[in-house]
Amino acid sequence: MRFLGSSRAAPYLLLLPSIIVILAVVAVPLLVSFWTSFTPYNLTRPDTLYDFVGWRNYRRLMGNTDFWWAFGRTVVFITIALNLELLLGLGLALLMNNVRKGERTLRTIMMFPMMFSPILVGFMFKYLFNDAIGLVNNALFDLHIISRPIPWLVDGVLANLTIILAEIWMSTSVFAILLLAGLLALPKEPIEAAKVDGCNPWQVFRHITLPFLMPFIFIAMTIRSLDVARAYDMVRIMTNGGPAGRTELIWTLMVRTGYQNSHMGMANAMGYISILLSIFFTVFFYRKLIAARAFMGGAQ
Repeated sequence: MRFLGSSRAAPYLLLLPSIIVILAVVAVPLLVSFWTSFTPYNLTRPDTLYDFVGWRNYRRLMGNTDFWWAFGRTVVFITIALNLELLLGLGLALLMNNVRKGERTLRTIMMFPMMFSPILVGFMFKYLFNDAIGLVNNALFDLHIISRPIPWLVDGVLANLTIILAEIWMSTSVFAILLLAGLLALPKEPIEAAKVDGCNPWQVFRHITLPFLMPFIFIAMTIRSLDVARAYDMVRIMTNGGPAGRTELIWTLMVRTGYQNSHMGMANAMGYISILLSIFFTVFFYRKLIAARAFMGGAQ
């Protein structure tokens, strides 16, 4: 009681409402979902919430081909999207770094795609690539490039590529902004010294600019890997996991299993396996970030 009446307790008392809200909104649902992943919890049978079955849900997932196809598709989706966003974002950042007039306006325009919600982007690309009324097919028809509609969102391969394209369009500016910040922080003296020594632009970029940007690249990779790992809205709007589950990612499969099939225990088990995937990418890029910072420190 003396502690509560002292001035040292004031910070803790001020933080107490926030802590209570965090526990109620985050910690409690997290613990409940973790518990249900060890139960056969079915939304239509609430009493199954209390039936502990151990690792049965996880063992069934290990032998579930639909789950592993969705898991593999998710890994491929994250890998392709991140690498293409990195390349395009780096190119945009290098171009923006050379702009001397109207750079503020161009930076604002560059940020527009990331301001749209994934649902809006999903509807936009669903309309653009609609095989009947989509602008892409109509443009290809008018240019006499195709003679019949291309089933962008019906063919399994094309549908996955279209979703990746929508993700890249929306999020490349995140890489561009972070890498542009790195370019603006790059000291000019090493570049000027390299040019005096006779280095060409490619050598300057490879040996000076790129090593300096590596920490910024891995920071962007870490942020985007967590963001892409939750890319549910866009897939739900554009294909809803179709055709025949060929664009099903682990998150759409979770929603289908938990809410449409009512197997919430199994869906939560999928969720915790997807958390392991997110942790893997985060730890991987964090280690790369530490190595890049150590290299730059050694170079100095």
